[in-house]
Parts: sequence; structure tokens; C-alpha cells
Amino acid sequence: MTSSPPLTGAELAPPPSAVESQLSSLIYDLTQNVQVAMDNMLKMINEIDHNSAGIMEEIEKSKDSAIERKNHLEQEKDHFQKAAFSILDMLNK
Repeated sequence: MTSSPPLTGAELAPPPSAVESQLSSLIYDLTQNVQVAMDNMLKMINEIDHNSAGIMEEIEKSKDSAIERKNHLEQEKDHFQKAAFSILDMLNK
């Protein structure tokens, strides 16, 4: 029985063209994955912008409503104060 000589590292490695092909394929796949991720992030950014615009609009409406309510309460306060002063004047006479 004859034994074959042991294989060296150079004999086990794939040819350079195969390595280049594998690297090219890996880089292409990675590029595609990055592109998909960036597209998804852009969609999320647009959705966030849209939602934040709606939220800002609701905040402005709430501010306006709060200002109107404050003004109305101040008017009611003035009416009650005038009524109270009128009653006090009548009682002091």
C-alpha cells in the first residue's frame, strides 16, 4: 500500500478566481441588504415626519383651545367680581 503525500495549505485553498467570485457575491449581497435597510429607514423617517406633523398640529389646537378657555374664565371671573362689588356696595348703603 502506498500512501499519498500530505496536502499542503496551497493545495487546499480554492483558486484565486473562485475567491474573488465569492467576495464579489458577498459584497453584492451585503450591498443589497444595506440598500433594503436604508429604504426601510427612509420609509420610517417619512412616517415619523408625517406623524410628528399631525402631533404638532394637535398641540397647536390644544394651545389655542387652552388660551380660549383661559380668556373665557378670566371674563367669568371679572363678571363675578363686579357682581360681588355691586352687592357689597348695596349692602354698605
